[in-house]
Amino acid sequence: MRTLIFDCDGVLSDTERDGHRRAFNQAFAEFGLPVCWSEAEYAEKLSIGGGKERMATLLTPELVAAMGLPRDPEAQSSVLQTWHRRKSEIYRELVARGGLPPRPGVARVAREALDAGWQLAVASTSAEESVRAILEHAIGVRDAGRFSAVLAGDIVERKKPAPDIYELVVGRLGADRQTTVVVEDSRNGLLAAVGAGLPCVITVSNYTRDESFKEAAFVVSSLGDPGGEATHVYENRSQASPVGWVTLRDLEMCMLGMTDGAHSAGAQGDG
Repeated sequence: MRTLIFDCDGVLSDTERDGHRRAFNQAFAEFGLPVCWSEAEYAEKLSIGGGKERMATLLTPELVAAMGLPRDPEAQSSVLQTWHRRKSEIYRELVARGGLPPRPGVARVAREALDAGWQLAVASTSAEESVRAILEHAIGVRDAGRFSAVLAGDIVERKKPAPDIYELVVGRLGADRQTTVVVEDSRNGLLAAVGAGLPCVITVSNYTRDESFKEAAFVVSSLGDPGGEATHVYENRSQASPVGWVTLRDLEMCMLGMTDGAHSAGAQGDG
């Protein structure tokens, strides 16, 4: 049994800049918070796993005093829950309006893997409702319903880069680590996957293209599609040879382990 695990944000859809960031800022405005994250500021926040955890960085003594917010940690946690719940509603509205298109190759690879008998899952630190909305939008309701698991949000205490969510997926599915591969877009996600002993493929996104991915099996611009956006290979330490688009065979080859060194960018062309 082969297992394919997708991250959500930046993998199923490039959601961070025009999805999550916009939803955060609209929620801040609705609650009267004097905060509006720029693209650069939000890029820094992405080093923190989890939306509520990013919001918690706002609770400085100065803002708490200025807004008359509670100082008690338990009460502050309740405030963060309220803010984040509204942010998630706004985000799902953005998804429903079709403003966050799926990334190239995601639907193709997911359907091919499902049809080949692989078990598929999503492992994300985003709220589960938001993750399911993106998954259904990216590959369709029918195929989303064929996924074996969607694990998201606060299902684990320690979020990426801790390996906990991938350990949980492996345990829930009874997956064999030797026949499992992860698709991520960020260094935090990569570290979580390899920390759980799983090979990881990186599809870089708007906010992550300059991060270090030296532990990845291979790093590509996207999964690519025949007749659509072609895959560009930036790094390859695996026995895979993606050309034009990433295939199930390429993902299977990642399960065999990595070679001694990386091929340089451009060694495997755009097709």
